[in-house]
Amino acid sequence: MATSAVARETVFALRRQIAKIEGTLPERLAAPAGERPRARADSAIGGAPEPNADVTIIRRGLAVASPNAFLATGVEHLDAALSGGLPKAALSEIHGLETRNAGAVAGFVLSLVSLILKGQPLPVLWIGTSEIFREAGFPYARGLQGMFGIAPEQLLFSEAPKLTDALWVAEEAAKMTALAAIILEIRGSPQRLDLTATRRLHARAQNAGRPVFLLRQAGEAEPTAAPVRLIVSAAPAKSRRTIAGPLAGSIGHPAFTVSIGKSRTALPGQFTLEWNPDEHAFEERKPREKRAENSVAVVPASGGRTDPAPALGTVVAFPAFGSSAAISPTARDQPSRPQRPAHIGPRRAG
Repeated sequence: MATSAVARETVFALRRQIAKIEGTLPERLAAPAGERPRARADSAIGGAPEPNADVTIIRRGLAVASPNAFLATGVEHLDAALSGGLPKAALSEIHGLETRNAGAVAGFVLSLVSLILKGQPLPVLWIGTSEIFREAGFPYARGLQGMFGIAPEQLLFSEAPKLTDALWVAEEAAKMTALAAIILEIRGSPQRLDLTATRRLHARAQNAGRPVFLLRQAGEAEPTAAPVRLIVSAAPAKSRRTIAGPLAGSIGHPAFTVSIGKSRTALPGQFTLEWNPDEHAFEERKPREKRAENSVAVVPASGGRTDPAPALGTVVAFPAFGSSAAISPTARDQPSRPQRPAHIGPRRAG
């Protein structure tokens, strides 16, 4: 009996330690009224057992935290699936499966940073290796001001020659409360970015109360200490909205396809979000709006033609050049002599 109680206490202690690392605190569930408790299950939290006290059961679940602990995206369905939004004091992973999605991933993170910077003038530090900045480029300063409302002096960059240096800068910066957020952008699936490295970043973010965004470009999904992983790609933009209706042939607000790869609630979901640069807010695109947008013809019908092109006639095979009796089967497969220079002549550069 004593061995069973010690085993339960060990399991509860391990669950609490894992929940602390992942940023999900265990909940306490009170037993129904009138039910006689058989044993105390909250001994991992502390306190001596009481014979007539209500039993408390620990289970892994949602963290009981105030609404200010989460960064709400403003999209009702996405925030509900994430149990309130992205955690502010935690490591969050924003993942792009392909290199061509680097712009979409960066734009989505900058949108989140725009929501964080509302009402505070603190700067944001963007850390990356020379390889990732050479491949994806740097954000355009004037575009930051016009699209996201981020002043150029609020975005600081740190270019590291190696991933080891970038991780060191991110860990040291995550301890600073003078920064509004830290962005660490990497490429691929390096071995140095393991559970130990991400746990350190997550712990520093929790202690400082600041978000750390891990941007992964063209890498496979691997285990990390981040409680939330969002997979982001570019979505087709709709036409620009005017008073008279959509403007044909124009490009509207930037759009993102966001899929939940990992969350505290373990609820899957895929959403199409549009960023409104005037309001600095996300707007969810409904599925029927997407179908209506895709139903528009991409190439307009050519003018001056009333009937479609006629169908092709019967395809016939012509005999080889010359008499079939005089030419051997091997010779029939060869082109005629006047045609030979066209096949073996040198290709013109001009």
